[in-house]
Amino acid sequence: MNISILAAGAGGMYCGSCLRDSAIAHALRNQGHVVTLIPLYTPLKNERDVTTTHEVFYGGVNLYLQHSSPMFRKTPRMLDWVFDRPWLLNMAGKFGAQGDPGKFAGLTMDVLQGEDGAAAKELHRLTEFMRDHVKPEVICLPNLMFAGMAREFRERIGVPVICELTGEDIFLDAMGADDREQIRRIIRDRAKHVSQFVSTSSYYADRMAEYLGIERSEIDVVYTGLSNEYFAPKATPKAGTGTNGKRKSQTIGYVGRACPEKGLGLLIEAMIRLRGMPNMWNVRLKVAGYIGSRDAKWYADLKKRATAAGLGDQIDWLGEVSIEKKIELLDSIDVFTMPTTIPEPKGVSIIEAMSRGVPVVQPNHGSFPELVAATGGGVLIPPNDAQALAEALSDLLHDSSKARELGRRGQAAVAEKFSERRMSNDMLAVFEKTIAEEKVAV
Repeated sequence: MNISILAAGAGGMYCGSCLRDSAIAHALRNQGHVVTLIPLYTPLKNERDVTTTHEVFYGGVNLYLQHSSPMFRKTPRMLDWVFDRPWLLNMAGKFGAQGDPGKFAGLTMDVLQGEDGAAAKELHRLTEFMRDHVKPEVICLPNLMFAGMAREFRERIGVPVICELTGEDIFLDAMGADDREQIRRIIRDRAKHVSQFVSTSSYYADRMAEYLGIERSEIDVVYTGLSNEYFAPKATPKAGTGTNGKRKSQTIGYVGRACPEKGLGLLIEAMIRLRGMPNMWNVRLKVAGYIGSRDAKWYADLKKRATAAGLGDQIDWLGEVSIEKKIELLDSIDVFTMPTTIPEPKGVSIIEAMSRGVPVVQPNHGSFPELVAATGGGVLIPPNDAQALAEALSDLLHDSSKARELGRRGQAAVAEKFSERRMSNDMLAVFEKTIAEEKVAV
């Protein structure tokens, strides 16, 4: 099959959604399919080498200029090319990724309005590239913000258009009420031209069916899968164990963007409470994840709070890490948590932890309940409850046999249900089904 997968870059930082799209492209290529991975906004940053087109489409700088001034909607490609240089796109992307979503409402509408919006020039260039050079049988959009492309693709290229649903509500909910409602009206109108939607969890599929005003059957679920690196045997014993196998200290792990929404602040509060519980005075925490400029001061203040509470020597603040360092971290901890304060649509971090045999403690909202039910690899607690989090962590750290059993179950289930190959096969089934349905309709 000849497939075009569009993936939105995140300004030089690791992004769960573009990692997912890159992984699908990689796995489908390994199965013999022709897959063109096309970056949007900025170049993609991947945990491994995955080939993309040389050009970035819908370059963030050109998009902003075309939104701001009608003059740039008519400039020749030779001038636009200057603003699509990778270093410039990454620099602008880092700024944009950390900006207030409310400031991007107009730009969002431009993209959503497709051939009728200020970004029409970018859409026409992308359409011509795929029609004349790629000739795909199906096109996959990275998220709902690009639904405005669907009508043009279907009319000028004549193929089905799939749209992934990966967490758009967080971005949309941060906008003002008037902008939010206007954008929703545009999305509902443009969604009519999408052939099929694909969500990262059943929770999010239910949520977005209501948002879009469509039947739940129009949304398939394809869970995120992990690459083979996550299933490789552990190279060394867990750090922190002595030569006799007895653990010197117990360690909690967190891997996720360092921001309030992912629950890092809640985890630090739980750590402060945990330290006062029996036999928990020396428990350690390892924190890894991207720190954006928007959250830099918050992150620095959080570190100060932890130090003031006596945790300074018990927390390793590691920043953004490579896939090798991430796996090394997971192999060195006893329990994992990412206690998001808002519902999480994907839950990739907990799947990664369970793949290494680490039990998880997660809030009972978003995708977490179905992932824990599907794997048996963790426990659920009330959301936004630092005391409940501390108690659940203490319970698993005290009860090593329970922790090992949860870790064993989770690891086995993730290997069976959440591999990269399983994800790509499920996505391929959606592509094949949608193509067949559209042929019947014609």
